[in-house]
Amino acid sequence: MSKRELTLVAAAGLGGAALAIALVFSAAAFGWLPGDVSTRRYLLAHPEILVDMSTKLQANQNAAADNARQAAIDRLGMKAFFDPKIAFITGPTRAKTTLVEFFDYNCVHCRASLPAVKSYYAAHKDNTRFAFIEFPIKGDESVFAARAAIAARKQPDKYMAFHFLMMGEQNLVTPDLVYADAAKAGLDVEKLKADMANSSVDLAIAAALTLAHAARIDGTPAFIVDGRSWEGEVDRKLLAKFTNTKI
Repeated sequence: MSKRELTLVAAAGLGGAALAIALVFSAAAFGWLPGDVSTRRYLLAHPEILVDMSTKLQANQNAAADNARQAAIDRLGMKAFFDPKIAFITGPTRAKTTLVEFFDYNCVHCRASLPAVKSYYAAHKDNTRFAFIEFPIKGDESVFAARAAIAARKQPDKYMAFHFLMMGEQNLVTPDLVYADAAKAGLDVEKLKADMANSSVDLAIAAALTLAHAARIDGTPAFIVDGRSWEGEVDRKLLAKFTNTKI
């Protein structure tokens, strides 16, 4: 294999935003970069530019993804996210503020966001319309937990307690842990198991995945507050700023 082929293979392993930049530096190193020799010398003398270029490119890609997601949400309209066949919905019907969350019970960033979400819910459950959407993308255990949460909607007064218990777990949320949390939340566990077997649960998960795809949501947690989207972990300060309220 030639030097050029070896360099391209190594650069391909970097992935993402760094790949194109790595190729530029590789080209400069082997003299393939067209243009003034001084450009090549400058790049080789200042490899730290790679970090700045990578950071800038990643920021541009993130901004483009954010804009595409917001445009998709705008096209869909907020009614799509407050469909009771997809989301657990709570709060006043005519509330001026709305908050949607897509989540996975085994997502570390969802768990890290729990204190902020829990505090916001406690402070604003009487003046905000919430839609909690199970979006299980972390494996079979996440799908099982989502099935249980969706089935728990049949016992709606227990859903939020069950949701917060599962989201507050530190370890992998397994079936045994799901049933233990269900009991702690006061759910009728036998009824929950029966409701989990209903085909409507599978339809709800499929609908949530379809909606997320349509909204360009590909990670958890993802929030939509009053129509404005945010994908990523939040703390109390960020969520307060994002919702323009106190927590």
